Amino acid sequence: MGLDDIKRRIAAAEERAGRAPGSVTLIAVSKVQPEDRVTAVLNAGHRVFGENYVQEAQGKWPGWRDRYPGVDLHMIGPLQSNKAKAAVELFDAIHTLDRMTLARKLAQQIGQGGRSPQLFIQINTGDEPQKAGILADELPVFLSSCRDFGLSPQGLMCIPPEDQDPLPHFRLLRRLAQDHGLPNLSMGMSADFETAIAEGATHVRVGSAIFGARDYG
Repeated sequence: MGLDDIKRRIAAAEERAGRAPGSVTLIAVSKVQPEDRVTAVLNAGHRVFGENYVQEAQGKWPGWRDRYPGVDLHMIGPLQSNKAKAAVELFDAIHTLDRMTLARKLAQQIGQGGRSPQLFIQINTGDEPQKAGILADELPVFLSSCRDFGLSPQGLMCIPPEDQDPLPHFRLLRRLAQDHGLPNLSMGMSADFETAIAEGATHVRVGSAIFGARDYG
């Protein structure tokens, strides 16, 4: 696979779903990828990337942004509250708003005149105790509290359980977003992004299918 192949598959999935060309944003997940792989995708003209760790992103993206103008950087991993300031300064979107303490920290940083990244609320659609995200029935109160803090979440994000069909989870996320007037859906990864697009994903997060397998060694 590779970037061109993934883009072709996204375009085909948009067409099958009757959606406008370019209505889905491809987030190339570059966490733990070596520099040559990431710069190859940058040199190919792609500019939307996702990272899981603030410290890792701080170590590489300021320099790459100087060399490649127009980068749109998305935080897609769990965000510690004490990293909220750094995340607001570095990222253009945060997909993992998942608890009240983090909402307060983000609101404080944004309210102090910092940048204002696009925010997605993470939903734990599988009710998995080990996974981040609020439960679906907690969304109305959580969203109201975020707005009371002065935040304006624009979408929802989910990571379906690995051992389950992702389709019901994507449909749940879409319904929740529709019920609450949220236009963006961050759902779908390398193995299931075409299914997510059929269910209304506006952002898909694809890593290994673009860059190759990660080496954590």
